[in-house]
Amino acid sequence: MSGFTDEFPSIAVYERIDRPTLQRRPLLALFALGTNMGIRAIVATGEHGESEATLRHVRGHFITVDNLRAAVTRLVNATFAARDVAWWGRGTGCGSDSKKFGSWSSNFMTEYHARYGGNGVMIYWHVEKKNVCIYSQLKSCSSSEVAAMIEGLLRHCTDAEIESNYVDTHGASVVGFAFTELLNFQLSPG
Repeated sequence: MSGFTDEFPSIAVYERIDRPTLQRRPLLALFALGTNMGIRAIVATGEHGESEATLRHVRGHFITVDNLRAAVTRLVNATFAARDVAWWGRGTGCGSDSKKFGSWSSNFMTEYHARYGGNGVMIYWHVEKKNVCIYSQLKSCSSSEVAAMIEGLLRHCTDAEIESNYVDTHGASVVGFAFTELLNFQLSPG
């Protein structure tokens, strides 16, 4: 087990929740958020014995951006540690690209995307050569893919030793080649 639930300390000064409960509640809250099911729908099933108030408390006091990033890093590193190098290789390369997701116009990050059409936001992914996402970020439709690509290479915070990055033509610009060369990464257009 990776013990990734240890990465969710409370932002409160003092918490009186026992360890088994503190392992279960963040998982339920994360499931509710990750599936877009929502906390109310998780509680409505009645299968978990948790109230909406307790799961909302966990969501507000334990699930932060920093805690979530630390938990994902721990899971990714545990995956790398469990891999058999003879089967999977060292995994020193990654591919990066963005995907447009539609979003409401009231979202502050929403923009009209000229190339794909329609309102939305972009998620820029860095996926290690053997299919593990090592970094993702929300970006606006008009922001630079080169900047997002370089940020992911520098800030992924996992144990992956990335030497090369495969990108499409939006990330493979002269500026992208120049900066990745200076940072000692091999940029490969795909």
